[in-house]
Amino acid sequence: MARKPESDYDVIVAGGGAGGVGAALGAAAEGARVLLVEKYGFLGGAATNAQVLAYCGFFQQGPEPVRAVGGVADHVLDELRTLGLDCAPFRSPTTSNWIILLEPEAVKLALDRVLTNHDVDVLLHTRVAAVSRTAERLQSVTLAGMDGRRRVAAEAFVDATGDANLAMLAGLECRVGGADGRLQAISAPIRIGGRDRSVPIDRQAIIDAFERYNEAGAYPVARPDGGIYTDVPISGDMWWMMFDHALPDLSSASFTAAEQAARAAAHDYVAVLRRHVPGFENAYLIQTGPQIGIRESRHPPARYKLTGEDLLTGRRRSDAVARAAWPIEDHSVAGKPVYRSIGGAGFADIPLDCLRAEAIDNLFYAGRTIGADDMAYASIRVMGTAFATGEAAGRYAAKLTAA
Repeated sequence: MARKPESDYDVIVAGGGAGGVGAALGAAAEGARVLLVEKYGFLGGAATNAQVLAYCGFFQQGPEPVRAVGGVADHVLDELRTLGLDCAPFRSPTTSNWIILLEPEAVKLALDRVLTNHDVDVLLHTRVAAVSRTAERLQSVTLAGMDGRRRVAAEAFVDATGDANLAMLAGLECRVGGADGRLQAISAPIRIGGRDRSVPIDRQAIIDAFERYNEAGAYPVARPDGGIYTDVPISGDMWWMMFDHALPDLSSASFTAAEQAARAAAHDYVAVLRRHVPGFENAYLIQTGPQIGIRESRHPPARYKLTGEDLLTGRRRSDAVARAAWPIEDHSVAGKPVYRSIGGAGFADIPLDCLRAEAIDNLFYAGRTIGADDMAYASIRVMGTAFATGEAAGRYAAKLTAA
């Protein structure tokens, strides 16, 4: 594909999580020259910046793992296998959903390698600070990095920021939270070392210990079932999701309060385990974050909004570009997720118009920015589905530049 002379790139992707990586690889597979911009010093999104150490959405729900996502995501899984992860489907004993367990350092390196191997240019520590547009098209973005600001032009753009930052800067009116303005709760998983792995984890002991903690503890837990936990591949650390927090708005003050509470709670919770749960006498906190896990923020306008009814009926479509297979996982109430299964054959089709921005012809969405109502959003936001919507967004963005 020949790049038009007035453009620096064919496709610019904002955001280096699963959706952004999928978009960059999808566009590169179509022969486009691609730039991927990421605000952190590493790629991976929630898998590396929020301790969400599982790829959800690669498999359908059911007694056996049925694959729902393939394509360019397989390049990532193949590279993870070279780094020691088996990437086999793992059935969560808590939710019974099929996931792929991750180790964040392996994810960071695997994504670096895969994008390099597919000739994608990557700029880390870089944000999109401004956008230039005409009535119906984006022309360029202003990137803010360690070396200052510079303008970069492209023929098409993909917003995979998760927070719709590119769409917002382009002047699109974004909805905050659900239809009622309420945001899905945040979570803050942690890693714990020093557990005696010869002693089985006693879930009832955890439940009992936190019933007592909730009576006077500074950070009462919302999960009454002991939370979700598993062993991290390679290291054998314990991964534990126990802290959930309602986020009232998207203000910096609210995020600051949530981050500080999550860190303090992590220390409290590990101390409770040491005192009251067998096998944790020498346990210690390895890591929080780097940030809290954000489930929801802004929703930009798309040309079609996937609906809960689409998912509950397992709707098939002739214009499908990806599949949604993860159950509808509603975290409207902190610590009390509600699951609803996908209908039909166990997946629903996602049409291209969910990935196309309303009113801007060369802007596409990937990951949790795609068009979806409250119920559908609770399914499509996961990373496996994000790889699929990202690949589709990248491929169609690249095809647009060739038209």
